[in-house]
Order: sequence, then structure tokens, then C-alpha cells
Amino acid sequence: MAALSTRYSGAKLLQKKYKDVEGVVKIEEVNGEELVKKFAEEMEEMLGRKMKSVKRLAEAAEDADLDHEYNETLEFDYYNSLLINKVDEDGNPVPLGGEFPLEQNEHFNKLPVNTQQSNIQVPTNVYNQHTDILNGVYMSEALNDIFIENFQKDPTLTWQYFGSSTGFFRLYPGIQWTPDENGVVTFDCRNRNWYIQAATSPKDVIIVVDVSGSMKGLRMTIAKHTINTILDTLGENDFVNIIAYSDYVRYVEPCFKGILVQADLDNREHFKHLVDELHVKGEGKVKNAMKESFRILNEAAALGQGSLCNQAIMLITDGAMEDFKDVFEEFNWPERRVRVFTYLIGRELTFAENVKWIACNNKGYYTHVSTLADVQENVMEYLHVLSRPMVINHDHDIIWTEAYMDSVMFNTQAQSLLLMTSVAMPVFSKKEETLSHGILLGVVGTDVALRELMRLAPRYKYKEGKKLKPKPNYNSVDLSEVEWEDTEEKLRSVMVKGETGTMSLDVRSSVDKGTRVIFLKNDYFYTVINETPFSLGIVLSRGYGQYIFTGNVSVEEGLHDLLTPDLTIADEWTYCEIDIDPAHRKLNQLQAIVKYLTGKDPNLQCDAQLLQQTLFDTVVTAPMEAYWTALMLNASSMDDGIETAFLGTRSGLLRFLKYAGIEKRVGKSFLTSTDKENMFTLDHFPVWYRRAAEHPAGQFLYYMPRQDTRGSSHRKINLKHKTISLTDVLFIKPKLSYLHLFFLTNWFLCLVNQDIECYVIDNNGFVLISKQRSDVSSHTHTHTCVEVVKLECFSAFDLTPVVLPSRTHPSFLFVAYVHKKRGNMLQPCDTEYPSFVYEPSVKETNSIIKCGRCQKMFVVQQVPESNLLMLVVQGDCDCSRQYPPITLEPMEVKYILSLCDRMRSQKIRRRPESCHSYHPQENADDCGGTYFIRLSSCLLFICISFTALVS
Repeated sequence: MAALSTRYSGAKLLQKKYKDVEGVVKIEEVNGEELVKKFAEEMEEMLGRKMKSVKRLAEAAEDADLDHEYNETLEFDYYNSLLINKVDEDGNPVPLGGEFPLEQNEHFNKLPVNTQQSNIQVPTNVYNQHTDILNGVYMSEALNDIFIENFQKDPTLTWQYFGSSTGFFRLYPGIQWTPDENGVVTFDCRNRNWYIQAATSPKDVIIVVDVSGSMKGLRMTIAKHTINTILDTLGENDFVNIIAYSDYVRYVEPCFKGILVQADLDNREHFKHLVDELHVKGEGKVKNAMKESFRILNEAAALGQGSLCNQAIMLITDGAMEDFKDVFEEFNWPERRVRVFTYLIGRELTFAENVKWIACNNKGYYTHVSTLADVQENVMEYLHVLSRPMVINHDHDIIWTEAYMDSVMFNTQAQSLLLMTSVAMPVFSKKEETLSHGILLGVVGTDVALRELMRLAPRYKYKEGKKLKPKPNYNSVDLSEVEWEDTEEKLRSVMVKGETGTMSLDVRSSVDKGTRVIFLKNDYFYTVINETPFSLGIVLSRGYGQYIFTGNVSVEEGLHDLLTPDLTIADEWTYCEIDIDPAHRKLNQLQAIVKYLTGKDPNLQCDAQLLQQTLFDTVVTAPMEAYWTALMLNASSMDDGIETAFLGTRSGLLRFLKYAGIEKRVGKSFLTSTDKENMFTLDHFPVWYRRAAEHPAGQFLYYMPRQDTRGSSHRKINLKHKTISLTDVLFIKPKLSYLHLFFLTNWFLCLVNQDIECYVIDNNGFVLISKQRSDVSSHTHTHTCVEVVKLECFSAFDLTPVVLPSRTHPSFLFVAYVHKKRGNMLQPCDTEYPSFVYEPSVKETNSIIKCGRCQKMFVVQQVPESNLLMLVVQGDCDCSRQYPPITLEPMEVKYILSLCDRMRSQKIRRRPESCHSYHPQENADDCGGTYFIRLSSCLLFICISFTALVS
């Protein structure tokens, strides 16, 4: 097999070509400390441009508001993103519609946009022609010029926007908004994390809900919706708990008794699930619930826990008959450090004065919520109150959100599903007459796709296959869930604290969709990205990841070989910047390289080091095309069953030749644009490249790709410190595979002797060749070694404490590896499944395994210069009862710690640097009491009708 692989891959020829140029190759050891510093500086500069753009928007919005005089009778037509380009039955534009040109734009995820104009989105529950909306939209028209100017100054900008406190959302560039399947637009910018974090400082919130008998029916439904809406306004920097009361006080989650928990996504969803199960009973006695709430908040402040900033109690009730004065005198007066917000549920106003008194005497806000449609607007009032100190002091804090997957803004359009972060800044009213009221106009911001940050750290410069980790220091996807070998969380701690340094870890990394594992010694380099809450970490693996080499060739020679049809480059990599100049956005990377190297476009910015390495690899590997072609043309000497030969280099270059026609190939999608796992992409190297790179030098690596019935071989060739990954693939035919025929021809003893079973397995225990072709499988270890797995010829040795103890045997050949997955959001569940790795120091072994009344002998021997083993097993003893099959089906992990303990535990985190919870000029007399809603007439009619039916 080694001779076969050598012949069709051309390994010796490529090794010779690199040997010939050894004298002109420059070897460099990658300096991780310098690399992470350089990347961080470039990211700081890039993110700084985004912050400057947001500042310009905030200044322009405040100036526009200062010049705008509120007009109660204003009539103004604007472009509503839901109604643009729509006509009525007579063919006339609908109100707030009109012609709005849209053109598909590569820079904006290929969405149809208008880069000359922004437009307005309004949630369905907000009346789109309310006077507040019209005045706000008219005032914010001034942002159009700033949007365009920002985009011209920084062409890497994506979406820019202004989210108004009245509910409308101005977005640039303008788009056609798509409602959900019911024709409803539920998106409300005021619920987005960037809005909430920019509008208020961190907060501790205790939600106190009345579950007495009087709250039955619609009132309880409204109360539950109010709680869920409040939870939606909380973020990673906030802390929360929920108390229910009737005759007695109880915690909605008993596990959280007496404490505050971080309002992360898991905890918020957990609370929502529990709130949905609340039932009413008994008499409402709120006094003890209020005392308990103050105790929690006061204790958190005294112990340095929670947000250490704003504190608030949200009282949700249909009435309050008790006298609370003594409670407030004991816990909150005279400082009034804890604000109390009250929500009176239902139509009855009998207790309105009492409920309002509670809020007005504790620097809070009172609202009356009589229908479900009232909830959203009334809950938002508390954000305006909490923002007052910041607004009065004009503290324009810039905030960055945690990384999140944007799946809401553009509804179900797949192009919007991008991992990103947002930078935002609050917008205040600067009018003197409203200063003490602290009026928040809204929030401006822009999105930064994390792939843009990753482009600043070219893949070829550091460890292949290990994802870069630009992330907020506090994030819903915790670093400990990514680098879980960091059991003492040393790496996590130093990155959260924003420190600079390096450390090493022995890690196990899964590849090939979790079915295989490689063992690495990784060096981690980390530093803070200044002026942001982000830390940056990169990983270099010992050995192959430590070095990079380059060589010089002429541009003419390199271009000639670069344009051959058997060659491709990683189009997701940034060889040249094609996203800055709009004229370049329709170019792919190869076209941009050609324009740059031929001097046809001197304005292109390209990575000189990467281009130099690519051209060098192109020239050195050019003879492979002629070699492979000569083999293919010599049909008489071609072995049937060899489908493809290909090679990849660290510069993202890929050469391949299809020995077999499309009609004869088994792996028809292999090395196509749809086969992402086997291509060079922005965030990973191909799985075949990565596995070969970590394999011992000078050996072929054979494996069965998952979900394909084909065999593969890879060879890694070392030339001093230079590493070249060369890969040739042997595909297996469904009926009479070449390898199966090879097996029958060369191992005649296995064929004729019915008392033995023979297998060729790879170093992960998967069957590559078997006498029974049905045993060959890339999906599960059920068929791996067939009887051998049942016999436990290797031991599944635990590497983590969460796996049940496994059986052992003296013949130690394989080591089990546990891979974890994150489970359901409402019911957290980690799962594990085994992966196996051969111990290479065992060259040959044999043993006997007892199976009840019989016993089996097996012999295992390494196949030279490969990752394969020849396994011969005595076949006349059935051991299936003693040793059931090992599968890759995930199993739930049972933790020693209870779910309660895990949810209560809080990891070290860095708090936001600023807190705005008090200002002496705040007008606390503005504490609510007026009742109004802004609804479309249709929705208002539906809500009134629904209320009447329920009543």
C-alpha cells in the first residue's frame, strides 16, 4: 500500500522539488508574543474606526434634536422599510411606501440595499404615524448624511443604525423588511442588547410578583408577560432574582434563595420557564416580599456581589393595601439607593394611588398595565428612569456587546446569520428645559462581524485548524467551554482580567466531526485589545505550528503557474483587500491577485508575505500537474479505483487531479465549494491537512472520511524545519472496491481460513479493509474491529472524571477521549461519546480474551510507514454477550455537582468600568401616573376585543 500511495501521490517527486530549493528557502520561527501584539494593535485600530463612526452619529443626533422643535401637528412621509415598493389595488404607492431603489450588495451579505438612503422600521405594536414617531423620524433625517460619510471614510463598516426610545429603528443602508409568517414585525430595537447596555448602567433587579387569588385569568397572563419583558431587558452585566408572594413568600427558583444570579441567556430562559408555571392562590401580602427583596440587595452590595451599580425592585400586582412606610424607613430611606418600579395589573384603579406612592417615594416609576398590548411600552419606562443620571451628566459611554449570532434583524434570511459584536452609544437631549428629566433619545450603533476581525489575523501565520478567539472578556460562550483542558481556569482568568502573557497546555482536539482526536502541546499567547472589553488569544502548536517558511520566485513565473486549471486558492482568505473599494467587491481573490501582480490596479492592498509564499508554493508544486497527468494518460498501467490526487500548502494553495470521471467517482462532492470541511476556509484548515500535519513525518496517514465510503492516505514530508502536507486519496467503490480486491489478493490466508478474521484498522479504530465489506464504516465503532471491539482488545481508558469507569485489559492499545456538546437551552445537558487513539509505542502485541465458555486469541501489528494496524482475530468464539458494541451515540453526562450548584456558580468576570446610578439634579417627581399607548388601530381593536371576551 505504501508503494501504491507513493506512486499516485507523487510524494517522492515533491520531496525532491523542495529539496532542490532548500538553499533559497527562508525558515522563520513564529514569535507568538509579537504576533498577538501585532494582531491586537490592528484590531484596536479597526475597532477604533467603528467607535469614531458611532461618536459622529451620536453628536449629529443630539445636534439635530437641539435644533428640532416638537410639532404636535407634524405631517411627514418617510420610507417605512415594511411598506416600500408596495402599491394598493389601484397601483398607487401605499402610505409611507413609495419607490425605494434596492440593489444586491456583496458587502451586505448579498442583500438588496440602498446605500444612498436609510429607512425606518417600526414594530407592529407601535403606531407608525404617532406624533412622537413622526417628530423622531423627522429629526433623525439628519443622520442620513452621516451614515454615508461614515461609510465613505470606513468602507469596512456594515450596518449603522439609530434606535429611538419611542420605538422606531433607522437603519443604513435601507432594506426591505420582511415580516414573520403572520405578517407581524416583532423586532423592537429597544430589546436588543446593544440598546439596553448603552441606555443604562449595570443593574441588580428583584422582580416581585403577586400570585394571590385576585390575579387569576388575564391579570396573571399580563403579569407573566410583564416579567418576561423585563427579563428581555437584562443582559450579561445585570443580576436578577424573582420572588412570588401570596400568603407567604417563595422564590420562583428555590435554588436561588437569598442571592442574585447573572442575567445571562441560560438563567433568563430558565426563569421564563418557571414563570410560565406560576399559579394563583391565597391572599396577597406583599410586605414580607418587599423586606426579603431589600435584604437580598443590601447583602449583595455589602459583600461586593451583583452589579455594584443600580439596584431596583419591580413590583407587579393588582393592588397593595398594606402600609409600607416602615419597610422603606428600615431599608431604603433616606438615601433611596434602591429604586422601586410598580406595575398595576388590570383595569381596576382602586389601589392606584397606593401603588403609585410606592414608586414615587423610592425614585421609581408607576405604570398601569391593563392589556397585553400595554406591556412593552410600560416596561420600557424603567430604562428611561435608570438612564437619567447618565443623561443629566452627559456621560457618553461606548459599550461593546458580547458576541452573538444575529438571527433576528432580518428575520429568516440566512445571509444574516453571522457571529458579531455591536458597538453603541447613548443619545441624549441637550435642551436646557428638559435637563433635570434626563431624556434619553435613543442609541446609535454599528455591527462588527467577527469574521472581519479574523481577517486581520491571517490563517497562514499561526496554528492551522485552531480557531482564533477574539471575544469579550465576559461572554455567553465562555472560554472554559472552548478550552476545557484549562481545568484551573488560569487561561480564562488572565484573559478576563485583560492581562498580557503566555502559557502552555496539553490539549486534545477533536477533528472529523468529533470522531477522531489528536493530542497537542499548545502555546497560548494573549493580550488585551485597548479601548475595548476584548482580549485576544492565539494558539501555536509545538512542532509544525512553530515555523513558517518562504522562498523567492519571479512574479512572471509564479503568475504563469498560478493560472493553471488544476490549482485553487483559499477564496475566504484575504490575499488582497477587496472589501474596501466598491469597485473591487465583485472580484474574487485570484482575480485581485492577478490585477495586483500585473500592475493593472495599483490601488489594491495585498498581503505581500502571503503572496510571496503562495507564488513560491505554486512554482515548486507545478511539476505535480505533469506527473499526475502522465499517470492518468497511461491508462494501461492505471490501477482501477484510484480517484483523486491532491496536495495543499500552508498558503492556502490546493492542487488536484481527478483520475476518474465524475460518473465513476464515489466522492462526487469532494473538494467542491460545498465540501467546507475539506477546503481552506476563514476559520480552519482542511481536516485532511490538519491530520496529516500532526502525523509523524515520513509516514502515510490513511483514514475513512466520515459519511463517505472511501479510503484516504496523506503523507507529511519534512525538509529540515519545512513541512509540506501532501495528500492523495484512494476512493472505495461500492461494489468491488479496489482496496477490498487488494486485500483478497495479498492476504490469501485470511481468505481461505474460516477460523480467523482479518482487518486493517486505522489509528482511531475504524475499519479500512475487511474480509466482509459490510464491516467498513466511517460512522460508528459498532463495526470497528467487529468481534475485536466486543472482545475489548483495547481498553477504553477515561481521560475525564465524568465518564463511567470502563473495563480494562493488560493489552493497552487505545485511549478513549470524551467530546462534549452543549445541550438544550431550557434543559442544559452535556453529552459525551468516545473516540480512540492507538498507542504508537506498541509495535506488535497478542493476547487471549475469555468469553464465557470459550476464548479468543488476537494479534495486532503495525503496518510500517503508516497509521494502520493489521489485526487478526480467532473467529470461532462468540463474545457478543460479554462485550456489546461500542457506538458513537452521545450519552448524557451525569455530573457530581447538582444542576442547582452549577447554576449558582459564577465565574470570575470583569465588570464594566463605569456606573451611573445617582445625580443630584435628577427630577424624581417624574414618576408616572399618566396612561397612554401607541397602537395601530387594527391591533388596538384586537386587544380590546380579546380583553372583552376574557372578561
